[in-house]
Formats: sequence, C-alpha cells, structure tokens
Amino acid sequence: MTEGAWPRPRPPLFAIALLSAAMLSYELLLMRLFSIIQWHHFAYMIISLALLGYGVSGTFITLFGAALQRRFPEAFIANIGLFAVTSWWAFMLAQALPFNPEELLWHWGQLGVAVAIYLLLAVPFFFAANGIVLALARYQAELPRVYGWDLLGAGLGGLAVVALLFVVPPSRALELIGLAAVLAGMVGLWELGLRSVAAWLLLALAGLIFMALPPGVSRLTISPYKSLSQTLQTKGTVVELQRSSPLGLLTVVASPEIPFRHAPGFSLMGQGEPPEQLGLFLDGDAMAAINGATGESERLEFLTRSTAALPYRLRPIEKVLLVGLDGDADVLRARHFDTADIQAVELNPQVVALLKDDYARYTGGLLRGPDVTVHVGDARGFMAATDQQFDLIQYPTRGGFGSAVAGLYTLNEDFLFTAEAIGLAFERLRPGGYLAFNLWAKVPPRDTLKLLATVRAALEEQGVRSPQRSVILLRSWQTTALLVKRGAFASAELDALRAFNRENGFDLAYYPGITSAEVNRRSVLAEPSYYLGATALLGPRAVEFSKAYKFMIEPATDQRPYFFNFFKWRTLPEIWRARDRGGMALLEAGYPVVIGTLAQAVLASLLLILLPLRVVRRAARRTDAPRLWPTFVAVGSLGFGFMFVEIIFIQRLTLLLSHPLYAVTTALTSFLVFAGAGSLLAHRLLKRHAARRLLAVVVPLLLIAGLLALLAAEGLVTAAAGWGMLMKVTIAALLIAPLACLMGMPFPTMLSALDAAALPWAWAVNGCASVVGAVLATLLAVHVGAVAVVLLALALYWLAGFAFTGHPLLRSRAGVA
Repeated sequence: MTEGAWPRPRPPLFAIALLSAAMLSYELLLMRLFSIIQWHHFAYMIISLALLGYGVSGTFITLFGAALQRRFPEAFIANIGLFAVTSWWAFMLAQALPFNPEELLWHWGQLGVAVAIYLLLAVPFFFAANGIVLALARYQAELPRVYGWDLLGAGLGGLAVVALLFVVPPSRALELIGLAAVLAGMVGLWELGLRSVAAWLLLALAGLIFMALPPGVSRLTISPYKSLSQTLQTKGTVVELQRSSPLGLLTVVASPEIPFRHAPGFSLMGQGEPPEQLGLFLDGDAMAAINGATGESERLEFLTRSTAALPYRLRPIEKVLLVGLDGDADVLRARHFDTADIQAVELNPQVVALLKDDYARYTGGLLRGPDVTVHVGDARGFMAATDQQFDLIQYPTRGGFGSAVAGLYTLNEDFLFTAEAIGLAFERLRPGGYLAFNLWAKVPPRDTLKLLATVRAALEEQGVRSPQRSVILLRSWQTTALLVKRGAFASAELDALRAFNRENGFDLAYYPGITSAEVNRRSVLAEPSYYLGATALLGPRAVEFSKAYKFMIEPATDQRPYFFNFFKWRTLPEIWRARDRGGMALLEAGYPVVIGTLAQAVLASLLLILLPLRVVRRAARRTDAPRLWPTFVAVGSLGFGFMFVEIIFIQRLTLLLSHPLYAVTTALTSFLVFAGAGSLLAHRLLKRHAARRLLAVVVPLLLIAGLLALLAAEGLVTAAAGWGMLMKVTIAALLIAPLACLMGMPFPTMLSALDAAALPWAWAVNGCASVVGAVLATLLAVHVGAVAVVLLALALYWLAGFAFTGHPLLRSRAGVA
C-alpha cells in the first residue's frame, strides 16, 4: 500500500493508548511474576529490559523505518499483534530457563542464562515500541499529541493491572494482557480504516486463543531454590490453600507425614515440641507457621524457650504491639505470658483474613479473642498516628516472613529499620518499655551490628546520653535478640537476663557491665564477634569501627533506607578468593544482581547507540543535517533525568504510602498521566511558540517544581501520618502533578523539531539512557542518598535544555524553529 492510500490518515490515538496500557500492565505484572518465581531483586531488571526494548525499536526504525513507513498501517498493526503473542510466550520461555541468581558470580553459565532472560523478555517491549515510534515518525506534525496519548494510556494501564490482580491470579492476568493487546490491534484497524480481512482474522484468532487457554497452561514455575519448592519435596506435603493479590501470593502447606517444627531461636536445651503446624509462605519463600490450638501447656514450651521470649522473662508485659504477623507465634506467646492487651499491625490484609477467618477453627480463634486487636496497615504509619504507649513493641524475625513484602525493590528498602523509624517506635514506649528485635544469626555478623548502629543513632537523636546502658544483645545458635529499653536496665532485669540465659544455653553478647569472660561460651565462634562488635558500636570509637569493618554497617536512614545492604567493594576480592569454600554466601544477592543488570544495560545501550549513530552520521554528511552530538546530550540527559526522578519518588512514596505496591502504582500512574497531559499541552503551545522559546521557559520552571516537590515530599511524610490511604494517594498525585506535567514537555518538543531521519535515533538514545538510568538510580541512592539523586536529575534537565537551546538542532520551518 502506498503512502496515504488508506482512508483515515489521522493518528490511531485510541490504539496507541491501549497498546501503551497493555505494555505498562505487562511491565508491572512481570515484577509481580518474578517476585513469585524468583526473588524481589529483579524488579528494576524488569524496568530496564522494558526500556531496552524501546531502545532497540529506535535502532530498528532508524535502519528500516523508511520501508516500514511506506506500509505504515500494516506495520503498525503487525507490531501490536506481535506484542500480544510474544508477551505470553516470552515469559513462559523465560521461566523455563534454569536460572539460579545465587550462582551468577561464580558460574559463568548462569550469566548466559541471565542475559538470555534479559533479551527474551525485551522482545515484547520491542514490538510495542515499534508501533509507537512508527506512529510518532508518521505523525511528526502532531508528535506531542501522539506522545501524550501514549503516556496517558500507559499511566491508566498501571492502575488497571493493580485492579486486575485483586480479581485474578497473576498467571491469568498474563493472558488477559495479551487479550488487551489484541483489542488494541482491532481498534487500530478501525481507526486507520484498514480493510484487511486477513488482519482481522489473525487478530480474532489470537484473541480466541487467549480466551480458550485451558486452566493451568500458564502455571508459574517457582524456583527450586525457594523455600516452598524445597518444602514440597518432603514426602506427603500438600498445598491446602492459595490466595493471590497484588500484595503477594500466600500459600498454606500441610505436612501430615513429617510434621513441621518451625521454632526460630528455640533453645537446644528445650525438651518439648511445637503443636501441630501448617507452613505459611509469601511469594513462595519466607516461611512462617500457623500453630494448631492445643490445651497442653507443655506444647507451648517452644514459645517460652526462644530468644523472642526474652522481654517477657524480664518483667510482666501488660500491653504489646506486634509489628507484623509472623504467622501466629508472637500472638500466642503474648497470650501465654498473660498479656492483657495484644495489638498487631499487619500490612497485608490477606494474612489477617487467612488467620482470622480461614484458619480460625484451626488456631482456636486466636485472633478473635477480646485481648487481641489487629490493625491492617503500616506499622510506622500506625505508630505515627496513634498516641498509645506500650510496654513492648516486638518486631518479627528479619529475613523471615515479615520481610518478604511485595517484592518490588532491588535492595529491599525498609523504612521500618531506619534511625527515624526506630526513634518513632521508641517514643511510643512507656517509661521502662522495650523494643525487641529478632534477627537470624550470621557469621561474620552483619544484620545485627547494622541494627545496633541504627539503634544507637536513633537513641542519640532522642536525647539518650548513654545508649550503652539501654541495650541487651543475646545470641542463640540460630538467632539474635536485641532488646532496647526506654531507660537504663536495672539490676533485677540483668539478674533475670542471666537466669534466662543459663536455663536455655544461649550466649550473652552484650549487656551493661558485661565482661569478656561471660561471652562465647556455648555456641562457640572462632572469635566473639558479636561481643566485640557491640562493645565497639556502643563505645566512643563506633564510627572508626564501622569504617574499618568488612561490611557496610553504618546506620540506615530514611535517605538511605537499605538496611540489608552490607556490600563493600574492598571486601569483594576476599569473598571471591573464598568462593570455593562457601565465601559467596557472604555476598548478599541483591547487590550483585543489580551490578550485573547495570553491566548488561550499559553494554546493550552502547551497542544500540553506536550502530545507528554511525549510520545517521553518514547520512548527515550527505544531506548536511544538523549535528547529532547536541541531540545525543539533550535526549540522553532527559532519559537519565526522567528515570532518576521517577525511581526516587517511588522510594519516597513508599515511606508515605506504607507499601511499595501503592508507591509504584501511584508514582508510575501519576508521572505518566501528568507527563502525558504536559505533552498534550506542548502540542498546543508549539502552534504559537518556537520550540527553543518554549523550553527556555519550561526547563527553569521544571527545576523549581522539582525542588519544591522534593521539599514537600520530605515534610509530607510526617504531616500525613494519620490520614487515610485514599487521601494520601490523592495528595501524592497532586504533589507529582506539576513536576510531571513539566517533565512531559521537553522530550516530545525536541522530537517534533528534529529532522525526520534523526527522530527514531533520538528515541533509541533516550530509551538506552533510560535503561541505564533505571538501574543506576538505585545504586546512586544506596551510596549518596535519594536527595542527591533528584538534584542530579534536575541538573540533567538543565543540561538537556542547554544542549537543545544552544545548538542548531531545529529544522528551519515556520512555527517550529
């Protein structure tokens, strides 16, 4: 078909919006799917591979766009159809590959598998982006308008997939997204007036296939290295119940032949055994237990002879706040010690419903008792909003069930374990009350020492002059217990501590007045590392000790909320030399996965930019087109800047909205919808103003809006603590709106002003910068903090504006240049 031969030459705006909605829904769904079948470390890999597909599409259209534009309607619809088909197949093939991220740094074959997954999942995004960039190039005179519909559709797609996951399981959502893409293709056929019987039949056939897929064909294959997979290898284990929502996949497992014995921190001197238990898994990992009701007190000995029972053995506890429901053991323990008022704050309503309703009979109605109150929400937000005070605030075992929330963050941002959050919890204690933390013991110690450093920072911020008098550290063969008192520990409490330690065969690691002769006596380590670390971190040379330590144990803060980041580059050679002797276990999985993802992104981006640059530069010499390096700087800076701002605001909104799911959805939807509105506004303004003049006004306003939004976000967390979720989401969207609207204007303005041959290449440059920026934003936030990353992003926007307005990038035609 020759150019202009179809009867409806207007842009297929509805098809573009539906395609973008399906694409972003697919991107967010992949995050959820990979949290289930692998681990949360792959969230930003999903973002970067989506943008890699966009970058590849720019390269492809740069090389072959002229031929495709001659048959634009067919090419546009074909790419939508290919996205619909490959969105399902790419994931099914990717999950079938034998991938174990723990082997990445010492088994080179796994690196090849990771690259294969990375490229395989980029294919659907490549086809979706092909359709969009073809439309942008075809309708360049209306480019900001087309781009605006693209962004608006993507933003609404983010909302749609979250709503969908409340109704159907993730595997079914994968099929429905393919069906939505088929619908986009049909709408495109109608908008373009393309009367192709074959196209209509092929799309209808694809839609029928998605609707007719039999149940179970899209079944998820959970990694064999996850706890659920390993548990199901035990003879007789069966899945009793599964519940899915955007918050996670809950699985209840029964093991009637070989009973569960889940009792973290249980003393080796204990004689009893737990009651009948069911295993509870979140996203296939992080096991907790549901304990069966029993009237036999000896069956509850596992609750009284664990490190988590320490605060109850020091003095009576009348009112306790449990931070999360790690199964039902903490509630059962508090009731066993006759606590009159037991309150728990659980973020996931599925967990509450499961324990309170589905398994109420099994637990003997544990959560329905008059002494138990369960609040659904974020513990930090609850503590900020309430004026109650407690004798004990108890946290679940970190690294266990309570830490596996949603799985959307590469390095597991944790706003419950920052100095600010611990200081807030400290304020909610009655005089003499306790904060109780339980962690899995590691050698050399990392988690416990970082928590101790964070606790000291929190206490000093609260005005505690001698924090060393308010801390106790106890160690079992499996866990550590850190107890923090509002006030100094009394001699009677220390006597009770020593008695509890003797009865259970634990190891004292620190208490006020401890001596070196009392430590490392039962579960003997090569050196008393917990004692040495605690005394150093609570002493006058804490900063020097932290800097010299082999792992990152500096306090976690709201600006750098990466509690589980212990990586130091100078320790890597030592870990590498010990890789054949188990040394790789010392390297936390999140950081190397992100580094590997960044390396892949940089390599792919360089290849994708340099190849079309060579082609376009040759064309530029022949046609005397504008210089390309200013374009490279301008659109590349916009790609980095947009991703930096978006990723960091997701992090800041996690603190405000209390859950990464709400933060990702609110941030992505708000940025895309309001950026789309900004693009549509730019379309109107470009009819009356030159592109240079428009950006000369927009960029300074953007810098001001970015600084104001950053300052407002910092203050909003405290001000909105007691507000409802709907109000918080509304305020967050309004906070983002002015900044996102301005951020949506520069890129389409620049694209509309470029020579047509350079447009897809500029799209590729922007996409590749976004690929790297999505991963780099997280790494920069880990090392320099969130505020610094946003300031760098604003500087990049200034650089983009300078490169654009200061160089001959524009075509000389009325109304644009």
